[in-house]
Amino acid sequence: MTRLTVAQALVRFLASQFTERDGERQRLIGATWGIFGHGNVAGIGQALVEYADEMPYHQGRNEQSMVHAAVGYARQRNRLSTHAVTTSIGPGATNLVTGAALATVNHLPVLLLPGDVFATRPADPVLQQLEVPYAGDVSVNDCLRPVSRYFDRITRPEALIPAALQAMRVLTDPVETGAVTLALPQDVQAEAFDWPEEFFAERVWTVRRPAPDSGELAEAVRAVRESRRPLIVAGGGVHHSRAEDALAELAAATGIPVASTQAGKGSLRWDHPQDVGGIGHTGTATADELARTADLVIGVGTRYTDFTTASGTLFAGSGVRFLNLNIAPYDGHKLSGRTLIADARAGLEELTEALTLHGHRAEPAYVTEYTDDKERWEYRVDAAFEADDPDIRPTQPQVLGILDALVDEEDILVNAAGSLPGDLHKLWRARSRDQYHVEYGYSCMGYEIPAAIGVRMAAPGRPVWALVGDGTYLMMPTELVTAVQENVPVKVVILQNHGYASIGGLSESVGGERFGTAYRHRSGEGAYTGAPLPVDLAANAASLGMRVLRAKTVRDLREALARARAADTPTCVYVETETADTVSGAPPAQAWWDVPVAETATRPSAVKARDEYDRHVSTRRRHL
Repeated sequence: MTRLTVAQALVRFLASQFTERDGERQRLIGATWGIFGHGNVAGIGQALVEYADEMPYHQGRNEQSMVHAAVGYARQRNRLSTHAVTTSIGPGATNLVTGAALATVNHLPVLLLPGDVFATRPADPVLQQLEVPYAGDVSVNDCLRPVSRYFDRITRPEALIPAALQAMRVLTDPVETGAVTLALPQDVQAEAFDWPEEFFAERVWTVRRPAPDSGELAEAVRAVRESRRPLIVAGGGVHHSRAEDALAELAAATGIPVASTQAGKGSLRWDHPQDVGGIGHTGTATADELARTADLVIGVGTRYTDFTTASGTLFAGSGVRFLNLNIAPYDGHKLSGRTLIADARAGLEELTEALTLHGHRAEPAYVTEYTDDKERWEYRVDAAFEADDPDIRPTQPQVLGILDALVDEEDILVNAAGSLPGDLHKLWRARSRDQYHVEYGYSCMGYEIPAAIGVRMAAPGRPVWALVGDGTYLMMPTELVTAVQENVPVKVVILQNHGYASIGGLSESVGGERFGTAYRHRSGEGAYTGAPLPVDLAANAASLGMRVLRAKTVRDLREALARARAADTPTCVYVETETADTVSGAPPAQAWWDVPVAETATRPSAVKARDEYDRHVSTRRRHL
């Protein structure tokens, strides 16, 4: 037996946990992020000092940001390794909620260790305690229950043993994974207990690759062979499984085109003959037209969010059916699909073998059709990227075009919110399986900078870009200080367009007249229609320790981005973009998205928007 505090035991336990998949072993908890206060400083804080050689520590500036950094790290490590996050009680704990929701929505593992009020209640209430008259066992940490895949409150030392094991089980389960919360009362953290040595023994959690059921596989093969216009929709599960090569082999062997969700983009290189780009509201014309006429949609590792299905209006073919290869039965059964419940790589490999045995190929006319359509779309991308005049202010797509011409397969782009995800999904030419890192399950403003830090920690030596608009930057720039402190050489590109450009465009389309979306002074009428606010985000970034490069023109931007890419210190490129009547000058949405419009209104813009809304709603269908 070893006598340690609960916090010390937990840190030692976490340092001994490993994952293994395909013979590759790595630490499950690679490091711990923390901001200390009276809820964790004497417990987890002291334990991290005690075992500094076993558990690396990173200092954060915002609790939500620390979760984003951990999630970025976990995604880059294919969910096989993640970080823990420790906080004090009160605001520190509740600041975790947004990050936890993001992790759980995206099926990405992160371990949360918020401090909690006294289990023994020697003083009641303590500082920052939420008093709940109807329940003495509720604290603010209960806010984390609905956004966690596993939650437990450790009110006795011996309860840590089963709780910690359950936490590791969930973190390493491809179906269940997400945010895991162990709430730690501050008195229990510091309490000593005699622990069995076996608790600290090295433990390896095998991440399984379940193969498909033979009967389901036979039905899947039959469905593909009977289809005339099949379309694969690649989701994030392709990346999590490292199934990109298996998908490429299936696509090449059969000629079936592959469209990708935001999470799945990069499953095929952009220049793969069967890659037809993003699908859904932010997708390409090529992919969306194929979706409208498909008779079989083969979803691989996708949740079929409303952006993918265009709110139920995209898959419009008569008699269209769905075949869903997914490790999670919950997602496999969506859209009344025929299921192939398996690991994405294992399922694709067996499907390819069976179809190849039958000599199955897509019809030549179908291949010619989508190949020609893809070529036409690439001309539209070229036109959006084109910036012939070097002395003008660039548009947002031109910024992406200049970056596109600069990067290679080593670069990683991180984004999450605003108008950039739409432009990236439609226009970006992904060169590697992990180049495109857009968090669009929760689309959380503020994710980009801390996530880029986590990604860079997981992929040392690779150029990592955080692309942020001014709205996102103002949400959460604080982790720039962390990048400077740790010398994590992320490249942050700030695009200044003076407001919530994406929501402004959406507001206009639904009759909201861009109300409350611009960063401007109030005009005489009280609306925010005056001059742009004199906010200098470049100066702000510099004040936080970043090296800042300002770019006013296309020529400036080319030079600044090249210098940033070559930099070995954290560097920011600031550019004010040219805006047009559209948000970014990119091709418009190729499919609808349901944002309900006022059913009754007097303003002409809202009346017109409602008429358009009713027209789209009439095309929605239930796939039964």
